[in-house]
Amino acid sequence: MSKANTVNERRRARVRRSIQKAANGRPRLSVHRTSQHIYAQVIDDKAGNTLAAASSLEKTLRESLKTGADTAAASAIGKLIAERALAAGITSVVFDRGSFLYHGRVKALAEAAREGGLEF
Repeated sequence: MSKANTVNERRRARVRRSIQKAANGRPRLSVHRTSQHIYAQVIDDKAGNTLAAASSLEKTLRESLKTGADTAAASAIGKLIAERALAAGITSVVFDRGSFLYHGRVKALAEAAREGGLEF
């Protein structure tokens, strides 16, 4: 395993530990980004299932977005995940950025989700 993978795994574990302490039964808004796309899921860790999901791979978004790898795509995913979570009856979540820094696309997704009505 390379040193970069080890650092990312340690950061992910550190973030996950702090999220579990602060969750208080709230679902987790998990964000994953790659070089070409961004994904978001609202996960109930107690039941172990996904309550809402959105990604830049969805057909309606692929047609309307220039690319899935910019802040415009991230904000569109943030609004969509907030809309789907509210439709599922979820208003408050805890934000899980994974091993990614709260900057750029991850920050744009989080801010759009807040504007869409999610509280975290």
